[in-house]
Amino acid sequence: MSSQKNCCNPAVLKTPIHFTLPKKDNQSLPVAIIGGGPVGLAAAAHLVKAGESFILLEAGPSIAHHVLQWWHVRLFSPWRYNIDKAAKELLEKSGWSAPQDDELPTGKELADNYLIPLSKVTEIAPSIWTDAKVVGISRKGQDKMKTANRETLPFLLYIENAQGQPRRIEAKAVIDASGTWGQPNPLNASGVWTRQEKALDERIYYGIADVTGPNRQHYAGKHIAVAGGGHSAINTILELAELEDVKISWILRKANVQQAYGGEEKDALEARGELGSRIHELVDSGRVNVYTPFHVQHIEEMGDAISLEGEMKGQPFVLNGIDAVIVNAGSRPDLSMLNEIRTSIDPATESVEALAPLIDPNLHSCGTVRPHGEKELRQPEKDFYIVGMKSYGRAPTFLMATGYEQVRSIVAYLTGDFASAANLELELPETGVCSTNLNSASATCC
Repeated sequence: MSSQKNCCNPAVLKTPIHFTLPKKDNQSLPVAIIGGGPVGLAAAAHLVKAGESFILLEAGPSIAHHVLQWWHVRLFSPWRYNIDKAAKELLEKSGWSAPQDDELPTGKELADNYLIPLSKVTEIAPSIWTDAKVVGISRKGQDKMKTANRETLPFLLYIENAQGQPRRIEAKAVIDASGTWGQPNPLNASGVWTRQEKALDERIYYGIADVTGPNRQHYAGKHIAVAGGGHSAINTILELAELEDVKISWILRKANVQQAYGGEEKDALEARGELGSRIHELVDSGRVNVYTPFHVQHIEEMGDAISLEGEMKGQPFVLNGIDAVIVNAGSRPDLSMLNEIRTSIDPATESVEALAPLIDPNLHSCGTVRPHGEKELRQPEKDFYIVGMKSYGRAPTFLMATGYEQVRSIVAYLTGDFASAANLELELPETGVCSTNLNSASATCC
C-alpha cells in the first residue's frame, strides 16, 4: 500500500478514530465543551474550579478563532463586562494582571490579553483540542428515535480536522458554545441563500471588514453598499468614511434610519452612545446615502458592477453601480451537528426555546434580558446544553457576561450544587450593552 493511501486509511492513522477513554463509567468521563471562544473558555474555568475533567474542542486552528476575525473592532463594553470571574481567579494564580476595568478592548486585545492567556494556564491547556470540528453528536449506539436507557448512555461526538480525518470521543455531558459567527445571514431579505448571491462571494463580504487595513484598495474610490442596522454596520460605515472618494450606500430594513442611532448621549455606555452620534452626524452631512426600508430580493452582476433589486417602502426599487457589498445582517446558529440530539428550539429565533420570550429583539435590549441559567437552558436531552451566542439563535441581544452566567449555573448543576445553579446574578447598565433601540418604548419595557 502506498504512503499516500496510508495517510487516508483510518486503520493506519497514528491516532485511532474512536477514542474510548479508559474510564469505568459515564460519571468519570469528561464534559465536552464545543467552542474555544469567551464562553467556552469560561465553561472550562468553572469546570476546573469544580474539579471536573473536560475536553474543549475548537474547530479553528487556534483559540479565539472567531474573535480574531474581527480583531480590529473596538468593543463598546469595557473590560469589567468581558472577563469571567472563575477565569480571572485562574489567571491571577498564574501571575496575570487584569486590564483596567473601564478600558475598551479591541477583538485582538480581548484575545491577546485574556482569552489566549486563559487557554495557556496549566489547568486548561492540556484539555484543549484545536482543529477539531464537531460534525455530529449522538448518544452512543442510539439515534434520536431510541428512548430505552437513553440517559444512561454517554454522548458520542464525531470530530473532523481540516483534512477531514475523523475522531470520536465520549463525554458525560456536552456544552455547545460554538457560537454563530461562522453562519452569517444572507443579503437576500427573505433569508434564503440564492445561487446568484453565492456566486458573488468575491464581491460580497460578510462580517466586519477591515476596510482601512491591508485591503483598503478594494474599497477606496469605489461605491460600497453596507447592509445592516446594527453596530457592526455602523462601525463599517464609519471606517469607510475615512477612505478617500468612497461612495457609501447604507441599506436597512428599519422604518427609518433614526432607529439605528440608539440612545446617543442618553446611553449608559459612553462609547456606544458616541457610535450612534457619529453615524447620525455622518448621515446628516450627506456623506452616506440611506436606503430604508429596502428589502433586497435579487442580486445581479452587470458588467463590472452589482445591481440590487427589491422593494423600498413597498415599491419596486433598483440600486445600481455597486462595486462591492459588505453584509452585516446578523447570523444564525448551525444546528446540523445536533440532528441526533433531542432539542427544544424556538421556530422563529432558533434560540433555546425557553429563552425566546426573554430575548426577542423587538422587546428587549441586553439590559432588559433577565438573568437566566441552567433551568432555562435545559434541553430534552439530559446533560446537553446550548450556551453563549448560539443559545440566542438569530437574536442580536447576546452579551458575553450573559454567557458567563449561563455556564456558571450549568456547571454548578452538573456538579450537584443545585442551590448555586438556581441563584442567578447579573449586573448590567440600565440600558444594556448591545441595543440600538434605546429610544424606543420596547427597549425599556422591562
